[in-house]
Amino acid sequence: MMAGPLDGLKVIDFSRVLAGPLCSRTLLDLGADVTKVEPPSADVARFSAPSDGKMSGYYAQQNAGKRNISLDLNVPKAREIALRLCDTADIIVENFRAGALASFGLDYASIAERNPKAVYVSITGYGQGGPWSSRMAYAPTVQAEAGFTANSMDHYSKALSSLRTDSLSHADVYAGMQGVIAVLAALHQRERTGIGQYIDVSMAATLMAVNEKAHIQLGALDPGDEPGVLGATDCPFFKAPDGSDIVVASSLVGSLTFRFFLAAMRRGDLVKDPRFATAASRKSNFDALHKIVQTWISSFPNNQTLDAQFDEAKIAMGEIRNLAELADTEWADYWGATQDVSDRAGGNYTLPGRPWKFSANRLEPLGDPAFQGEHNHIICSELGFDLSEIAELEELGAITPASAVASESATT
Repeated sequence: MMAGPLDGLKVIDFSRVLAGPLCSRTLLDLGADVTKVEPPSADVARFSAPSDGKMSGYYAQQNAGKRNISLDLNVPKAREIALRLCDTADIIVENFRAGALASFGLDYASIAERNPKAVYVSITGYGQGGPWSSRMAYAPTVQAEAGFTANSMDHYSKALSSLRTDSLSHADVYAGMQGVIAVLAALHQRERTGIGQYIDVSMAATLMAVNEKAHIQLGALDPGDEPGVLGATDCPFFKAPDGSDIVVASSLVGSLTFRFFLAAMRRGDLVKDPRFATAASRKSNFDALHKIVQTWISSFPNNQTLDAQFDEAKIAMGEIRNLAELADTEWADYWGATQDVSDRAGGNYTLPGRPWKFSANRLEPLGDPAFQGEHNHIICSELGFDLSEIAELEELGAITPASAVASESATT
């Protein structure tokens, strides 16, 4: 078994919070060596709640295993360090506002002059150019702009007052993953050309691209009264035999999937009932149809026998679980779905494992999250600075002093 498929690649990560850190964390999971560059004011994710006085679990999840150097880019010597780091990079990741790193001479054009092989990815809300490029962008606001929030409102509630903001930052996460995909494509091209390139990733464009119903919402088709496999009245909720809540991934309304329910229930007669004879009539009499199916579901002795009969009829069902409940299943144990990392205060955080397995590569266990500037001396030494020069860098404020790093370690 070889090391991870990206073993030997170096990533310099200027990003913070989520979209960029998730991108670089995924590259690290695949075997790359990632160095995070953090300002003296710190990545705000370090202070996310809940933390219980420890290093934030939110920070740990996206940054475990990365080396960390803390630089104040307002100091010219710090910019020299950053440029030297970029000289060694295969991949550079950043998610500042459009053009922010250009003021420090760390934009793609400046880096490419020194390191033309670098693949440089920028993740922003609306891209590097155009009328919205300077807008502040966070996942909830981009999700609002890109139809994600409206879709949730239409699906769950017509009343704005009852809407609750989604707690997951889909725009950040999807954009981070799209950044990984683009980086891997650019690396493949570099194998042929020897030259890297610049990648501009937009969170808003990402949400449009991953919206599987965009063809309807953009007006290309009229959805009509006949839902598809995943229409608005699809995926109904039911109460399982053991009292848990389940979701069934087939429509009671759609003509294609309604017959699956008839087969599962051995109730072919229902199609002759005028209330359920057409998609339109089933939609109008949905509550009555749902009650019939619920009564049938409740007749099973347990969830396993219900699942088996659904499966026979090509219907998938899933129990509504929280993440901890999923992590406690036989599947999670088999997959290795969680890994523990140190919280750097004597305890551990349980974090998600990897979503892939490779037949020819061995993925290393997650490393521990680093304190801010923890690897200042090691990284500066690798870049050719001797001990006296490193001491001078600390005096100039270019790098976070070692004493401050030690203090953070002691307090957390």
